[in-house]
Amino acid sequence: MKIGKPSLSFWQIFNMNVGFLGIQYSFGLQQTAINPIFLYLGAPEDMLPILNIAGPVTGLVIQPIIGAMSDKTWSERWGRRKPYFLIGAILGSLCLFAFPTSPVLWFAVGLLWILDVGNNMAMEPYRAFVGDKLPEKQLSLGYQMQSLFVGAGILLANGSIVLFQYLFGGDSVEAAGTIPTWLYYSFYIGAILSITTILWSVLKTPEIPPTDDELAEINEAKGKSIAERIALPFQEISESIKKMPKFMWKLGAVYLFQWYALFIYWQYTTPLFKLTMGYSTGEAASQSAQMSLTYNIVTMLVALALVPLTLKYGGKKVYALSLVGTAIALFSIPFIQDPMLVLVPMVLFGIGWAAMMGIPYTMVSKVVPQERRGVYMGILNMMIVIPMGIETVTFGPIYKYLLGGNAINAMLFAGAFFLLAAFFAMRLNVENKKEAIEL
Repeated sequence: MKIGKPSLSFWQIFNMNVGFLGIQYSFGLQQTAINPIFLYLGAPEDMLPILNIAGPVTGLVIQPIIGAMSDKTWSERWGRRKPYFLIGAILGSLCLFAFPTSPVLWFAVGLLWILDVGNNMAMEPYRAFVGDKLPEKQLSLGYQMQSLFVGAGILLANGSIVLFQYLFGGDSVEAAGTIPTWLYYSFYIGAILSITTILWSVLKTPEIPPTDDELAEINEAKGKSIAERIALPFQEISESIKKMPKFMWKLGAVYLFQWYALFIYWQYTTPLFKLTMGYSTGEAASQSAQMSLTYNIVTMLVALALVPLTLKYGGKKVYALSLVGTAIALFSIPFIQDPMLVLVPMVLFGIGWAAMMGIPYTMVSKVVPQERRGVYMGILNMMIVIPMGIETVTFGPIYKYLLGGNAINAMLFAGAFFLLAAFFAMRLNVENKKEAIEL
């Protein structure tokens, strides 16, 4: 028999999500700084998608496996989810310290793979951790609080890039084959934040012990042979996909277009500003960081405001409208040459990003069972990284041969995909748990 979860105070929910600040600072660097580093080290623009394949592949492999493993983990001392996102944070910190000193392109690409492994180890159990702790009536607040920290982490990452480029940038930023030293500082800050913010949440937030039935299932898994224990997460993933609620299949259609478009945006803002504003790589990277800085400020401001709107109008309407706004932002950016005016569309983008980072997770948590939340959050991430993976292997040729190697066309292409995502979002209907597939 399951006992209802106690409601948590605002500050308990806040402390529980602090670790997301460090994870998302690292993600912010990946959005804005990694591709300029690849360009500094000699990567051609049409290779940017394939060089970013580490994120989709590691997310596809690591997150569902870690999710399934965390469902079958319990330690009186360390808990269920905490060991995984703590190890992931340590791994991510080490990579962030090393990344800006990359001597050649392929060294940086290799570090990106390891960094993504660490970030994915931390990310997936964290999503499940929030769902584990909160009663259903507080899920929206919990995941929108995560959205707030998503904005805050990326905001700090991009703010640091803008600040350090302004303070320490100069003629040296375009030295061929080298990474400018002003980028080092942002990575060092990220390495420190990655571990310290996770530790804050680990120490401040106790996990809820498993029920007797869950504990019996965990102990049964521990009693299996090594080979069976290795195979168990894959069996869990396979069975869970077969029994997945219909809502998640519908959300997969939204995510296909949404995340394909987002990957294009993150990869091609720097080339776009080199084209539309005549910037150098360093100047374009700084402008891209200012764009991200702006939309993440908006995300922080509106994340919690979306909670009452979602409750009043329904998640799918708020979500779909936010995706339309994001499309409008992407359609307008290529035609604005003023470096300040081009920040205005980021208001719409920031609202969209706040919705993307909160509303779908709230919806999914309502239709999946507690004892399978880890694996289903991992499967949800598969729906994110599969479109990213498709983009990395398909968009390079599309960009080169169909879009004429023109970053303006790439941004318009992404805007069209956001409109398609909005269309499919309007078809989402959250199933009542009683109506969800019996798991």
